[in-house]
Amino acid sequence: MSYATRHLVSLTTDGDGAATGYTPEVTGVVRSISYVKTDFADGVDFTITSDITLQTIWTESNVNAAKTVCPKQATHTTVGVAALYAGGGSAVLADVVVANERIKIVIAAGGDTKTGAFHVVMG
Repeated sequence: MSYATRHLVSLTTDGDGAATGYTPEVTGVVRSISYVKTDFADGVDFTITSDITLQTIWTESNVNAAKTVCPKQATHTTVGVAALYAGGGSAVLADVVVANERIKIVIAAGGDTKTGAFHVVMG
């Protein structure tokens, strides 16, 4: 039987508006990430990646409000080129999977000594 786990990462920015935090080591599909705004400045920037393999999970700039995303990533063929749907040339998307590594959350432009949190759901 499969089940989901949720990991809370609370962050407080430094004087430059930057912060970095990590989940514990996780394995599985990244099902969702919820940003809970406490008092990060409007226009905060996120870069969320896997810590070892550096897979991009969520990057967004100028975020002003709490939100939830269910990240997907573009896929590739066995020769390393983008896999596209034939009709419109849109990328074929797949789940983001991590194995035995932490998820790294980097904040920029968050304001001086401001706080926020992220709930990372793995399934």
